[in-house]
Amino acid sequence: MAQPTDRKPIWVFDLDDTLHHATPHIFPQINRAMTAYIERHLALDHAAATALRQHYWQRYGATLLGLIRHHGVDPHHFLDQTHNFDDLGALIITAPALAQTLKDLPGRRIIFSNAPRRYTHDILRLTGLLPLFDAVYTVESFGFQPKPLRSGFLKLLQKEGVKAGQCIMVEDSLANLVMAKRLGMHTLWVTRTLRNSPWVDHKLRSVTDLRHLVAWSQRAACGAK
Repeated sequence: MAQPTDRKPIWVFDLDDTLHHATPHIFPQINRAMTAYIERHLALDHAAATALRQHYWQRYGATLLGLIRHHGVDPHHFLDQTHNFDDLGALIITAPALAQTLKDLPGRRIIFSNAPRRYTHDILRLTGLLPLFDAVYTVESFGFQPKPLRSGFLKLLQKEGVKAGQCIMVEDSLANLVMAKRLGMHTLWVTRTLRNSPWVDHKLRSVTDLRHLVAWSQRAACGAK
């Protein structure tokens, strides 16, 4: 059995706005599609549907969860209708040297995303990143228990068979990192904000800045309890 000093990190990556820039082109389309879906299925006007979408996203971390809990929306139908793109490849923006940065990381690399399975795999396939990941977990993987819900994190750890202290979470969402840190994970915040947080071990302006943290990651994993 491996000793603690032999442990390698488990890299837990978010997808949108972490591995690629979704805010410029992809998120606006998803938000419009979600608002339109809420208008159609809940018979709300545009302003009310927009407000409800934003409210559920802020309260639960995912609009979908609010729609399931309060309106009985079919999650599969909702995700299929709101993540449907004619030319997804033309909308994706990634950082140069991203693939090489990921290849150089020691340990296991996994995706833990609130996005749906088909969309997530399409992004990874179109960017050429899919072969670099050992496992891909999407919002369907753990019974629609999205981040930052504690239950989703615990199911991830159980599925991987690892302790939280061996994991390094790479995320753009501070709320998700707070839950990860509470459970004992190491946390890396992909952000350009100037503010700091006690829940974050390091801030990264770009995910490619991980190349500067390889030595730190090995020490962090070896300190897992």
